[in-house]
Amino acid sequence: MLTNVTEVNPSNLHAEVFALQRKGHRFVTMTCSDLGDGFDVLYHFDLNYELRHLRLRLPLKEPLPSISDVFFAAVLIENEIKDMFGIDVQGMAIDYKGRFLLAEDAPRAPLLKTVGVPVDARIRPKQAPEGGQAS
Repeated sequence: MLTNVTEVNPSNLHAEVFALQRKGHRFVTMTCSDLGDGFDVLYHFDLNYELRHLRLRLPLKEPLPSISDVFFAAVLIENEIKDMFGIDVQGMAIDYKGRFLLAEDAPRAPLLKTVGVPVDARIRPKQAPEGGQAS
């Protein structure tokens, strides 16, 4: 088991993030993995070139509290996670409403595991006509 990872939950996330900020940690980024029955959300912080991580196991359909009121830079990755996984991130300093990275006609939550969707159903570039280039 890694000693630099602390397990948190939605109710104590904000307090843990604030404690790291008070100790001088800087927010690096967040990562998210779809586990099928929920999400594994990792928060990454740095202090003097040593990383600390907070791990939050988020059940499906549960909202994720924003930490952008403590670390404003988190608003970027929180909006990305909202776009890519469809997670409801609540309380973001700036909320792009699922359109931070995705266009209006883009597939919703493209990194979300979707049971029963075949791989060949993904969007493909248009086929080029004979002797031409794809558009």
